[in-house]
Amino acid sequence: MQGSHPEGTDVSALHHLLDGKQTIAADHGLFLAETWRPHPDICKYTSELFYSGRLHPRAGLEVQCVCSTSRFSGTGLRYVPVPTEGNQSRSPEEADCVRAIVEEILASGATWLDRDNVERPVTLSDILVIAPYNAQVFEIGDRLPGARIGTVDKFQGREAAISIYSMTTSSYADAPRGMEFLYSLNRLNVATSRAKCLSILVASPSVFEAKCRTPRQMQLANAFCRYLEMAQLYG
Repeated sequence: MQGSHPEGTDVSALHHLLDGKQTIAADHGLFLAETWRPHPDICKYTSELFYSGRLHPRAGLEVQCVCSTSRFSGTGLRYVPVPTEGNQSRSPEEADCVRAIVEEILASGATWLDRDNVERPVTLSDILVIAPYNAQVFEIGDRLPGARIGTVDKFQGREAAISIYSMTTSSYADAPRGMEFLYSLNRLNVATSRAKCLSILVASPSVFEAKCRTPRQMQLANAFCRYLEMAQLYG
């Protein structure tokens, strides 16, 4: 038999408490407003888009920085466009780009400062490479053996000096699981906030040109468009 249930019973108790808001109200729970990971330049984006501006970096995180003679130095958000067509869950072009980025950083002899102001060399283990699909994880893994590569779900709670997020899919229309998966706010939040110093997004320019038909789709696309606005572009 199939029962009928009132509207709203398909969501969790936490969603009921949030009541459509990004963070918990003071009279409903405790919001942990201090983060111990990202530099303020990254936290600014994370806080604005995912935590209603309530998340703040712990004092001292502003010293974190990548020091390099390559393009990828300093702190904050970076975007590297890779024009593609028809890619769904696998993008050889983006995998090649990710490999080139990692090789450029390592070949430059880059170092990074942690929150204790200790300088150390950037090694392969200081770079997280993230993709939405397992097929792209394998594609990148073939080019970067020994690197820390995985899906967003695998790297929940992990951290590194630098994170690289390969969007993989060429456009919103090519998304094999629809916009809700590819443009997931939770996945974008996790992927970009793993970084202590630099968050690098590798994606086709077409993913920023989604044709939204609902307010929810507009909300999803807005997070990526805001990243583009705040990021430094590296062609």
